[in-house]
Amino acid sequence: MSDPDMEMDCTAVLADVWLMLDGECDQATRDRLQEHMDHCSPCIEAYGIEEKIKGLLSRKCGGEHAPEGLRDRLKLEIHRSISVTRIERTEG
Repeated sequence: MSDPDMEMDCTAVLADVWLMLDGECDQATRDRLQEHMDHCSPCIEAYGIEEKIKGLLSRKCGGEHAPEGLRDRLKLEIHRSISVTRIERTEG
């Protein structure tokens, strides 16, 4: 995607994917995310990967909830990873 508006939207979509996977977003947010992913193959691919990771974690961790501190650190690392990937793509 070369459109800067779409790049920013991709970053926002990928940052919110876990909310959608966890059922923690409202219907309007879910619709916005789905609408974007319907037209953006990189985001739908990333969504598929995140969905697989969530399924793997659920199977291996027995569905237990992670401590809040761990969840916060994981969210931060996911956001950093997405940001670094986006920067590398625009610079490379």
